[in-house]
Amino acid sequence: MNNIEEKRQHEKEIVTCMIQLCCHKKHHTKEGLCPSCQELNQYAIHQSDHCPFMATKTFCSNCKVHCYKPEMRAKIKEVMRFSGPRMLFHYPTATVKHLIESIKEKHRLEKSS
Repeated sequence: MNNIEEKRQHEKEIVTCMIQLCCHKKHHTKEGLCPSCQELNQYAIHQSDHCPFMATKTFCSNCKVHCYKPEMRAKIKEVMRFSGPRMLFHYPTATVKHLIESIKEKHRLEKSS
């Protein structure tokens, strides 16, 4: 598997974890996802599968092209606002890795400006 596909797969796993965490806590699902969260997860996975910028971007939030429909973008922002702070307790390794990558990307963007 090439690096871009690994990166794509990792992004899909992280977004799925975030949606699951939000759904379990806010919608009180025991297993699986509620229909609304399932739709959002499928949409997010589809967008990742078709992202032409995967080789150069770090996170969707840093991308100059926002490919999510406004309704789905609002939903994923809500999920990330809720799940982001809680990820450290549920997925500590992934969270620390994400924080390191975010800091690196912030410095990279500041240098290129």
